[in-house]
Amino acid sequence: MNEVFPRGQSLITRLALVLSFSVLAMYLDTRVESVSTARAYMTSLVSPLQYIADMPGALLNWSATRFTSRQHLLDENERLTEQITLMNERLQRFQALQQENNKLREFLDAPVQEQTYKMIAELMAVDNNPYSHQIVINKGALDGVYSGQAVLDESGIIGQVIEVGTTNSRVLLISDVTHAIPARISRNNVTVIVSGVGDINELSLDHVPHSIDLKLGDVLISSGLGNVFPQGYPIATVSEIVRDETQPFAQVKARPIAKLDRIKYLLLLWSESDAPENSVSSSGDISQSTENEGETVDER
Repeated sequence: MNEVFPRGQSLITRLALVLSFSVLAMYLDTRVESVSTARAYMTSLVSPLQYIADMPGALLNWSATRFTSRQHLLDENERLTEQITLMNERLQRFQALQQENNKLREFLDAPVQEQTYKMIAELMAVDNNPYSHQIVINKGALDGVYSGQAVLDESGIIGQVIEVGTTNSRVLLISDVTHAIPARISRNNVTVIVSGVGDINELSLDHVPHSIDLKLGDVLISSGLGNVFPQGYPIATVSEIVRDETQPFAQVKARPIAKLDRIKYLLLLWSESDAPENSVSSSGDISQSTENEGETVDER
């Protein structure tokens, strides 16, 4: 007698096939270099879909902006003007301090810090995987973005680029469990390692000795080690210290300074030698790199 609904493969067989394909995919991803290239092409292929998915939100934002009252726009413009004035005053003091610092470094025969260039990017999507803290931004290889690039917001370090497409890129946040960043305590320059724990409001410090000079409220800044994040950018503030002598290390928690749950606009960082066109330096100069006889020249 023929069954109306013939049975396919058993559940155990299907599970075995899925596991086999998963193991094979992980092996190829770690052993075959061409897989990363294929992933970049796939990212570029699906980028139009990401832009289409982002269109409803963009249209809503545009509609809200169009219907905003004139008085609200005037108040916002006045507030932003005041903020720009205050920031320009701080920039003037910063430039004077930077020049003084460079002279002191030359006097001590220490290397002068290279100028950093920046470009603004915008959030496109957030990874919905609860075990992975990643976002997608609207800048890619066409804008000079590269894998391992540092990403910030207006408050502090957000994370780093891990995957680059043609017009967008994927960023791993510092709160992800796979992310760690070399840091130092701004108060005394003691070096530590700050790791993500899978919580956007919490970070941890790894292998901290009980004798370390660490206090609640200490600010952790990037140390520059690892050649990913330039030194001096804020990461987190120490929020909890537990020194249990029965444990080999102290348990230290920190709170990210960057607003990881309210990301909208971000900053991509380049060194002076790698800055793409139209990126802006800390002093406000715009990089306009042009090729001249096989060499790249910055016209500032």
